[in-house]
This record gives sequence, C-alpha cells and structure tokens, in this order.
Amino acid sequence: MRIVRYSDRDCEQQLRELTAPSSLFDPQIEQRVREIIEAVRTRGDTALLEFTERFDGARFEADRLRVGPAESMAASLKADESLRAAVKFADRNVAAYSKRCLRKSWMGKNAQGARVGEKFDPFQRVGIYIPGGTAPLVSTAIMTVTLARVAGCPEIVVCTPCRRDGSINPALLFAARAAGATEVYRVGGAQAIAAMALGTERITRVQKIFGPGNAYVVAAKRLLVGQVAIDLLPGPSELLVLADDSADPRFIALDLLAQAEHGSGHERVWMITTSVRLLRAVEKEIARQLPRQSRRNLIQPVIERNSWLIQTRTIEDAIGLANQLAPEHLEVMMRQAANVVPRLTTAGAIFIGPNTPTVLGDYVAGPSHTLPTGGAGRCFPGLTADMFQRRTSLVQYDKAALKKSLQAVEKFAQTEGLSAHGESARVRLGK
Repeated sequence: MRIVRYSDRDCEQQLRELTAPSSLFDPQIEQRVREIIEAVRTRGDTALLEFTERFDGARFEADRLRVGPAESMAASLKADESLRAAVKFADRNVAAYSKRCLRKSWMGKNAQGARVGEKFDPFQRVGIYIPGGTAPLVSTAIMTVTLARVAGCPEIVVCTPCRRDGSINPALLFAARAAGATEVYRVGGAQAIAAMALGTERITRVQKIFGPGNAYVVAAKRLLVGQVAIDLLPGPSELLVLADDSADPRFIALDLLAQAEHGSGHERVWMITTSVRLLRAVEKEIARQLPRQSRRNLIQPVIERNSWLIQTRTIEDAIGLANQLAPEHLEVMMRQAANVVPRLTTAGAIFIGPNTPTVLGDYVAGPSHTLPTGGAGRCFPGLTADMFQRRTSLVQYDKAALKKSLQAVEKFAQTEGLSAHGESARVRLGK
C-alpha cells in the first residue's frame, strides 16, 4: 500500500505515478490481443476452441460453443428460490431505471417550415460480454442484458467463459436467460470480443458490443472499433473514496477490499482525505480486515501494488485529484457531501453518504454497474439503456420550405465548387 502525503518531498512525483495510464493501455497486452483477433479473423471457430482449451482448460467440439436448451433448462432448475428472488429484485430496479433512460423519437419544424427530427430504434443484434473466471459475475447479466431487453433488442448474444468441464456457471446462465438473453456462447476473453465483432462459422457478428472485462477484453474492444460499435471501456474495477474526518474507517477499508477482490490483479483503489488521523485509521483497518477475507490471496497483490492512501492539503486539492483520476466508482463520505458532489465531474458513478457502499451499485440500486475505468471516465459515461438504441435523423421538405432554402444551398454549393449539389435542389423547383 502506498501512502502519499502533501508534505512529502516527492509528493508531486508520486502523484504523477499515481495518475499514469492503467493496464487498459499496456502495449504488451495490446500486441497479444492483436494476435488473438487475427487468429479469430482467419480461423474462426477453430481458433475459439484452441483459445478456450489454452485459457480455460476446456476441450470440446464446435457444435458445443452455443449453449443448448437442455443446459439452459438445467440451470433454471438449479436456481434456488433465494437466487430467483435476488435476480428478480435487481432486474426490477434496473428495468425501471433503464426505461427512464430511453430516448423517444420526435419531429418538429425548422425555420423554413421543413419537418426535421430523430427516430430511435433498438439495435437488432447486440453482443454482451459477461466475465466468468474466478468470480462469475451473475449480477453483470442483469446490469447489461436487462438494458438490452428494455430497449427492445430482438437478438441478445451473450459470451462468457466456461469452466474446465466446458459448463457455464448455472447461476450466471440462469440470470442471463432470465434477463432476456436469446443466445449464449461458452467463449471468453479477447477471442469472444473478436468473434462477436467479426463473426465465425457459428457466431453471427453483432452490431454493437457491451459489457465489462479484464484488460484483454477491453483492449479487444478498443482495437475492433469500426468493425463493430462498442459501449465504453469498462476494465478492471476501481474505487476512490473521498472522505473527511467524519468517515468511519471500517466502512472505507471494507469498501476498498471489496473492489480489490475481483481477481484480475489490475484493480485499483484509492482514498483521498485531508485527515491524517483517518488515513492512519484506514491503514490499520485494512491490515486488520484483510486476513478475514475469503479471497485475500487475490486482494493482497492489489493492496501491495495498486492501492493508495492520500492526504491532501485541502478539500479543493482532493476534488481536483479525484477528477484527474476519473475513477470507476467514487464514494463521498463527507459532512458537506451535497456541496462536493456537483464538483465531481469525471467519475463513472458517485455513491453519496456513509450508507451507500459501492456494492449497492454493483448489485441492486438500478443504474448499471458497467462503468468506464482506467481514466476513460473523462470522456465516457456509464452504460445506459439508450446506448442500445440507434439514432437516425429525419428530414422532410415540401416545395415551400425548399424554395426558402434554395438561395443558401446554392451559395454553399458555389463556394465549395460542387455544382451538382446546387442543381439537385434547383431542379425540384423547375429551375
């Protein structure tokens, strides 16, 4: 764990290291991903099967890539009542929130009386990546697939890693189907993103890809933009806690440990405060709580390499650093939280007050937990249902509106030297 105080002689140097690019932009990872993409492009399902055996330890034939009805039914039967209730609970909140995010088609008139507007249609075929690995993210099915369902996407394709025996975690499979997935494939990693973007013999390409993943998954999404649309860059999890001396160090320590336990090793956690007393208390609390955690072997490397407790001189400095880091999750545990939140402009999601741990956003609050990481929050928002809609401009002129516009059209055409442009409008008025 790194401790940084504003009074340290090398404070500025430490903060420069702190705000360095994350693993989302690792050139070695990018090169490996390029090789995976090219293999899928040229060898399709054969490459998928080879990567599945290499990375997941599972060996099977291509006709098992898609999860069949029998396996889906078995997963549904294995879901106990408490899981069914949890999925329903979360789905209800996420669906209600998502409906409010959808954009509606509209028509109006411009100054010349022409009808102009927009229409919004659901993407017809979307791909969703749901991480598996050491922690099958059942909640991610709700936080992605439900949004696609609410938006009205008719084909919702899910890719997720399988276990060594080739099966998919039954709880994850149940949640994906319950949320509205129409196809599920047992393929993970960068190769899954390539398959959805480029298509293979058994996986038809999609229009847009959604969902979080590790650094390899995010690199694949970046590299395939143009072949396919993407939602955002949601990579290894992050949490920044902005706190004053009113905060409970137990809450902060456990929230930081919770975000560090995802398992990729690239997670990042920070606390920023003006209180040296709180900083020391959180440091001690992390040391006390860590041995109790079931995934402490995965948390420990993150705490050693990618965690920082930072003391700034002023609240203004703390806010400025938080905006520079652009964290995925940002918790505000301060007396004057209502005054601080409007000044936080780059976080993926903000959790306000001592009783709002990030886990509520991870599971049940309503907004999707698919959020930008690695500083991408400076230019990307979190996932919302309207991202599953495709926007189209609408334009309709009658002759009266065209006549009012002709002089300006002809001037633009003349200035740009595009004579056919002007003539295409002029001919409609018999000129």
